[in-house]
Amino acid sequence: MKGPVGSLLGRAMVACLLLGGLGCTQEAQNELGRAVQNWTGTDGMLEIYAGDKLIKRFVKIDKLTTATGTSSNEARPYRFGYGILDENLNNAADPGESKVYFEFSDYSTSYIFYENPR
Repeated sequence: MKGPVGSLLGRAMVACLLLGGLGCTQEAQNELGRAVQNWTGTDGMLEIYAGDKLIKRFVKIDKLTTATGTSSNEARPYRFGYGILDENLNNAADPGESKVYFEFSDYSTSYIFYENPR
């Protein structure tokens, strides 16, 4: 549409989109934030240790999240995320190594999370 009606309709559509964005759930906002973070190329690595021995490594992690209680909204003692399980511990995502969901407890594990230096 052209003229004042088209301009008014365009403004109304933009206002609805903006108000809809403000009404998004926290999870929807987090997903948008992760999409932007992924797009910028974040490439984290997570190493899990048992004592002084490396037992698991995950590569190409976009972020770690601290779990929160559903009704209390208080932090829980574990972290979670998605990454590729580096089965052969060679610091690379090789063919056949899959992206997986993982969790680890603050109480039972030692871990190091860092950005891939390569």
